[in-house]
Amino acid sequence: MTDDNDNPIANMEGMQSAIVNGEAERLKELLANQKLDELQKDYLIELAALNPNTEIMKTLKNAPTK
Repeated sequence: MTDDNDNPIANMEGMQSAIVNGEAERLKELLANQKLDELQKDYLIELAALNPNTEIMKTLKNAPTK
């Protein structure tokens, strides 16, 4: 079994799912030790804006970028 951090596509899918489902803690786990590129970050913030969750939005906006 591979870790999500070893598979960027699975990790991105996991982050999208966590955002849609309002799972802020899961999103934090998936973002741990990760850097997003600007396009990924903008997309995830846009996705989060569809179902506003203050904690998720704050987590994404504070996520480090490459």
